[in-house]
Amino acid sequence: MRRLAILIAALVLSGEASAIERYQSSSMSCARVQAALNDGQAILRYPAPGNPSLVLFDRYVRDRTFCSSSQRAELRSVPAADTLNCRVRKCIRASGSGR
Repeated sequence: MRRLAILIAALVLSGEASAIERYQSSSMSCARVQAALNDGQAILRYPAPGNPSLVLFDRYVRDRTFCSSSQRAELRSVPAADTLNCRVRKCIRASGSGR
């Protein structure tokens, strides 16, 4: 019974450690969006350029170490409260078009 309790505790703690933060980039300054990625990765949500009622989102990273071995970190832009072109990195396929 004790082993089961330890196993459950370990699983709960590992699940919390792998959680990824989510942010609404358009309500943050660009500096704050970039600072949010200092921990490694985050999901950034923002309104679609042609349709503000549609929310887009994706995973952005601090650097390539948060990408898989078949990916590279490429600079992209997301809207922030103070600019429409806040530069962040996104993992894309190394040999593909990034889609």
